[in-house]
Amino acid sequence: MRPNKTQSLLRSGVDAIVRMSSTRANYWAEVVVDAALSLLLLGAGWRLHGDGGAPAALLTCALGLFAFSFIEYFFHRWMFHTRVPLFAQGHRMHHEHPLGYDSLPFFLPGLVLLLLTGTFMAIMPDGTALLLAGSITAGYIAYGLSHFIIHHVRFKHPLLRRWAGAHHVHHYHPDSNFGLTTPLWDIVLGTRYVRRPRDH
Repeated sequence: MRPNKTQSLLRSGVDAIVRMSSTRANYWAEVVVDAALSLLLLGAGWRLHGDGGAPAALLTCALGLFAFSFIEYFFHRWMFHTRVPLFAQGHRMHHEHPLGYDSLPFFLPGLVLLLLTGTFMAIMPDGTALLLAGSITAGYIAYGLSHFIIHHVRFKHPLLRRWAGAHHVHHYHPDSNFGLTTPLWDIVLGTRYVRRPRDH
């Protein structure tokens, strides 16, 4: 049975986006777009955040970074390692070529983060919503840059080597170590890789 025209167009569109997403230009365009968005959201949020002053604003930012740590885990475990074509195909390419520039299309994270910002603004004060969204965006940037650095830098410091090693383990055991910026959710949800002792 031949696929219909709509399916063929959809497949070719996804393939074109995946090809564009694996370019160096796309990767760095995403960093620039997301950094500008984060600074804009954080600046506006700081200006509008009135209740509680600086301590409350900083606590909101910390909450946003904590929330991002779970978002990172959620997407890596349940979206990138599934059959959702746009996510899974690009992530599979990353597992096959970890030194490549495979990432999401540069415009997609910004759009999702703007939708998230709008949702937050509908349910909480604008200043809080903007700070929360801005810090989630900053967490996403930290994740992306950390992931790039882990694959392109050979660390000498033992703590940094252990941090990078936890992600390298994921490439050999893809059902474990989904958290990159923190092992917290792997520990809580039981997906942290534990080396089994060899039988003698």
